[in-house]
Amino acid sequence: MDGAAESKASRKQIAIRLLYTFLYLIIFELLKVVVQVTVLFQFIYLLVTREYSEPLKNFSNKVATYAYKLIRYMTLNDNERPFPLRDFPKEMESASNEVRFE
Repeated sequence: MDGAAESKASRKQIAIRLLYTFLYLIIFELLKVVVQVTVLFQFIYLLVTREYSEPLKNFSNKVATYAYKLIRYMTLNDNERPFPLRDFPKEMESASNEVRFE
């Protein structure tokens, strides 16, 4: 029974986590705008050149990984604070080599 009592977080710890979560919610909202701009630019580039931008594709893959890490932290599924308090996360999955339009 004592182990369960010791593992409970204090109200102060919960409040600090809540403040970090608010910070990450703001970052997440900005990240959504970055994703929208990236998607629009990638499709405009694709329409003009009929090829996608490889650097932009790699960037958006990293952004997707970062968004995933943010969501996991904000939903209490991960305890490691994401960037900017830690290093930017590495890609979880590599981008697909071929883009198909079916």
